[in-house]
Amino acid sequence: MINTLKKLLGLGTKVDYADLVKQGAIILDVRSKGEYLGGHIKGSINIPVDTLKSNLSKLRKDKTIITCCASGMRSASAKNILLSNGYPDVYNGGGWSSLQNKIK
Repeated sequence: MINTLKKLLGLGTKVDYADLVKQGAIILDVRSKGEYLGGHIKGSINIPVDTLKSNLSKLRKDKTIITCCASGMRSASAKNILLSNGYPDVYNGGGWSSLQNKIK
């Protein structure tokens, strides 16, 4: 149970985000459109977390998805939404600027 909680929260084993991106992972930025326009990771997709459930058809279940936002809270919620809707390979990348540094 502890491992399940760690996985849901994005804790535990270190994730190589750069490698995931090299292998074709999608970066899903779940901030508002205005926040996204103020700066984002090149090539990322913007679907605000409050509209994610109604936009699931825009995401493929056979792709790895890395969620990000401003601090990691909304991206954690987005990760849980995706997992509960059958997306098997989802990671919480946390804050977008921090994630950007991890994938360089």
